[in-house]
Amino acid sequence: MTKTEFLAVSSGIPCLPGIYKYFDKNEVLIYVGKAKHLKKRISSYFNKNIPNQKTIELVKKICRIEYTIVDNEADAFFLENSLIKEYLPQYNINLKDDKTYPHLVIKNENFPRVFFTRKIYKNNDFYFGPYTSIANVKEMLDFIKIFFPLRTCTLNLNQANIEKKKFKVCLEYHLGNCKGPCESLQTKEEYDEGLDRLKAMLKGNLSPLMQHLKEILKQHIELLEFEKAAIIQQKIDNLQTFKAKSTVVNTKTGTVDVFTILEEGNVAYVNYLAVNDGSIYRTKTITIEKKLEESPAEILTFAIAQLRQSFSSEAKELILPFPIHYPEAGISITIPKAGDKKKLLDLSQKNVDYFIDEIRRNKMLHLEEKSSDEVEAILHQLQKDLNLESLPLHVECFDNSNLHGTNAVAAMVCFKNGLPSKGDYRHFNIKTVEGIDDFASMKEVVFRRYKRLIDENKQLPNLVIIDGGKGQLNAAMESIVELGLVGKLTLVGLAKNKEEIFFVGDSESIELPWASESLKLIRRIRDEVHRFGITHHRQKRSNAAIENELEKIKGIGTATAEMLLKKFKSVKKIKQLNLDELVDLIGKSKAELVFKSLKQ
Repeated sequence: MTKTEFLAVSSGIPCLPGIYKYFDKNEVLIYVGKAKHLKKRISSYFNKNIPNQKTIELVKKICRIEYTIVDNEADAFFLENSLIKEYLPQYNINLKDDKTYPHLVIKNENFPRVFFTRKIYKNNDFYFGPYTSIANVKEMLDFIKIFFPLRTCTLNLNQANIEKKKFKVCLEYHLGNCKGPCESLQTKEEYDEGLDRLKAMLKGNLSPLMQHLKEILKQHIELLEFEKAAIIQQKIDNLQTFKAKSTVVNTKTGTVDVFTILEEGNVAYVNYLAVNDGSIYRTKTITIEKKLEESPAEILTFAIAQLRQSFSSEAKELILPFPIHYPEAGISITIPKAGDKKKLLDLSQKNVDYFIDEIRRNKMLHLEEKSSDEVEAILHQLQKDLNLESLPLHVECFDNSNLHGTNAVAAMVCFKNGLPSKGDYRHFNIKTVEGIDDFASMKEVVFRRYKRLIDENKQLPNLVIIDGGKGQLNAAMESIVELGLVGKLTLVGLAKNKEEIFFVGDSESIELPWASESLKLIRRIRDEVHRFGITHHRQKRSNAAIENELEKIKGIGTATAEMLLKKFKSVKKIKQLNLDELVDLIGKSKAELVFKSLKQ
């Protein structure tokens, strides 16, 4: 849109607060902005000399302008954020966090259930989270089960159904995990009181639950019910342990949100610490991609709105490294220079620094974060360093593994276009070699791998790396010769100690520069085959140890041992069975043999 074209439509733009939307020639939303004064803000794109090249490109693409009037600047701010999150316009800040995190939900129903979900619906349910780990959610659900005996069934527990006695208590009631509201054994008022304490806990406030447990403990002691008192005391101890997992700052700090920001080029990183009752109970670092050279204050304001919405924050105080204009009503901003709040700000800064360091460490050996052009450049460098005829788009690497002469196995990993192709990874159990012979084992697995690719008419790799030096390289080459693959792929050996690279028949090795990208890629492939091989080897050793412990019992065969292991997963659990339980499973005679042997 030119200045002349804009002037033709500018008279209709209101002088009020609101949001504006820019569309391109294909009617695609490319930018959303907010303004106290819509006409002034939109006109600034067309009436000023814009030094920012990206903004100039944006203006060139504008073909249509829409605007929405709101009551105040705060409404404009939140509407802008919601539209950016929903439509992801090309020229707006991009929050690079597309994971669907799990939440805990308290259903809006009679006697509400609590469970985790990855979907959030616009209804009257209560959602808590998001949690960055499913393990954290499961841990929380286990914790809830201990302290809050809530129902898990899906019965329609309305008052009419309960009065008609349509339901009977289930096993969960007899196990103490539910108090039986389906049979009126628990009132709705009592159930809701527990939910209120649960909601407080999920917001980081454990005090109501702790106080409730202490009151119950006192009642049991007064009634001389010492066994019940011991159970409650154990719950209090567990709750204190749970609370200790939070980083306690100072209870006087209260409930605050802490944010710090660090920029690197076109990317900014924002860390968020959620503090409730003086304890840090949540932390999150996000990555934001800048589009129009936004200022740190603009980026931080955007990130705060997104994070507070995502985590349903109710904090009324923001602790920040510098002042910003944040239009949400009732929110105060603190820029601490010393004291506990400054320590919180420093801790947030440490988190964002660590986050960036972790990204850098990963990039040293990982190519996932590199662009396709960067990956291609590394592969061209590897081709040049090893004097390969073709670009090593398909690389495979082999490694042998054994422990003290037992359980010989081998592993092969596959990298395509510089990245792991895990669907092509393979484990090998050595079949033709007696005892430990690394050379013969390598010859066997290389032969099996490429004989199969030939038989299945599949693509051969450009480069094959043998982890183990000259001896194993020569053994692998024997298989390549037998299969008639000489000249169809390149075979190299990688010495384990000095990271030297050998070609078959060469007396001198190639030593790539230690910090070169091509050697980093080879290290990555070598480390991956080690990891993959060791995992398989440990599993095989573990299985062998378990099988031997059962099968060495005279009178117990492989079928019985496998049946028991399949059912109980480990010998440790089998040892915990009593004789009657074993008799039910494998008969009296075998049960007595197993029971007597494992109890010794």
